[in-house]
Amino acid sequence: MTETIARTFPVTAVQSKLPELLAGMAGGEELILTADGVPVAVIKRLERTSWPSVPGTAKDRPFWMSPDFDAPLEDFAEYME
Repeated sequence: MTETIARTFPVTAVQSKLPELLAGMAGGEELILTADGVPVAVIKRLERTSWPSVPGTAKDRPFWMSPDFDAPLEDFAEYME
């Protein structure tokens, strides 16, 4: 189970900055909104359930690799001895 991180802000202080606050939140982090010092709402950033990349989507794309890609670097020659 992951630990929930919470930050508390008055509703009046967040009204104009809500998009920025949401963009800066990590998955599972909570934002508690207060009115007159009393918590009135909790906004929780959801954990990611899917990933933007899918394995195998680049299998048909051409790629180029230098013939000497695995050759030792001259800068490390002294360490290779």
